[in-house]
Amino acid sequence: MLSTPRSAIAVFVAALLLSVVTACGSDNTPAPAVPRGDVVSTTPVEQLSTEQTTAYLGTANIGAPARNGVDAYRVVYRTITAEGGPTTASGLIVLPRTDSRRLRVVTYEHGTLVLKSDAPSVNGTRSDRARTIMFAAAGYAAVAPDYLGLGEGPGFHPYTHAPSEVSASVDLLRAARTMAAERQHDLDPDILVTGFSQGGQAATALGKALQAGDAPGFGLAALAPISGPYDVQQVETPGAIEGRVTPAIAVFYLAYWITSMNRIYHLYDRPADAFSEPIAERIEQLFDGQQNEITIGTALPVRPELLLTPTFLAQAQHPTGTSQSAVAASDGTCDWTPRVPVHLYAASGDRNVLYANAEHCRQAMRTDRATLTDLGDIDHSATARVALPQILDWFQREIPAA
Repeated sequence: MLSTPRSAIAVFVAALLLSVVTACGSDNTPAPAVPRGDVVSTTPVEQLSTEQTTAYLGTANIGAPARNGVDAYRVVYRTITAEGGPTTASGLIVLPRTDSRRLRVVTYEHGTLVLKSDAPSVNGTRSDRARTIMFAAAGYAAVAPDYLGLGEGPGFHPYTHAPSEVSASVDLLRAARTMAAERQHDLDPDILVTGFSQGGQAATALGKALQAGDAPGFGLAALAPISGPYDVQQVETPGAIEGRVTPAIAVFYLAYWITSMNRIYHLYDRPADAFSEPIAERIEQLFDGQQNEITIGTALPVRPELLLTPTFLAQAQHPTGTSQSAVAASDGTCDWTPRVPVHLYAASGDRNVLYANAEHCRQAMRTDRATLTDLGDIDHSATARVALPQILDWFQREIPAA
């Protein structure tokens, strides 16, 4: 569901033009390089004074006072698919109302969404937009990618597919740099990165890419991920199958991940090869981007062993072949040694994304620059509410906006 006809038309025209470019390159002539990060359209979604920004954050239960007003935009921009072809994606860019020429940048990576119209650039009532605005209200330029296939992006969302999370995030940074320049701002190239849940995993993937030089023109300043599923193979999947993850949540995650990764890695020929009847005949339609969490949750079985066929349940526990390739595309985002400070946040009481994910992530980074804060006996959604004000305070102390 697209929020404005003009933006929808812009996305359609962009997709049509890109398909023509691809077709022209199909006669063994190399297709032109995708102009990644080029802005297709911009739509103002919030224009708030300092007082209005403070009130907005208060309504969203974010108590941080605003230093300045903000201007927020939904931006459609050019990027690449999970397979490397041309596409578009949307994202939220929030610029502070400030006289400062040079702005530090915070990237906020959102958590699991299934409904396209719930993405930060489209839905103004969900917490992801308010969290992004919180950083801009402190004087940072703040960006929040919708990821591929969410918001006004075409196609399906490749859930927890780290390479496309990174490409969508980097290309939104490129779009933000263009937009900021048009408004007489320069963006500092070293990015502060945070994110929650799926966004915690996306944040570590983005941090890894920024430090490695995989996004020319950008680097990493600091990283603060929250409650991410950093270890699908060794922590989250065993926890889901053994009951340490809340069973209904485990079923939801497994179904979303398998249907998403099948579109890239071809994990099964027919849904019935992976999913038990009668849910097999409906499973892919449930994750088409048009259904909300309640619709999906009530349709799914209540335990993993009722969701998956015995063969596929075994494959989930011991992935091989294409399944192993899919797992590798979600895992490994912590397998690097940061040269900047990293603060990980997670809760030992979390039964959605197990605390051991964060422990494994910190250990994989092999540096005392990476710390882990246990937020205690709270649930998954509460970890973002508790951690984000701490992260903002840390960013402001260590790397001020101006």
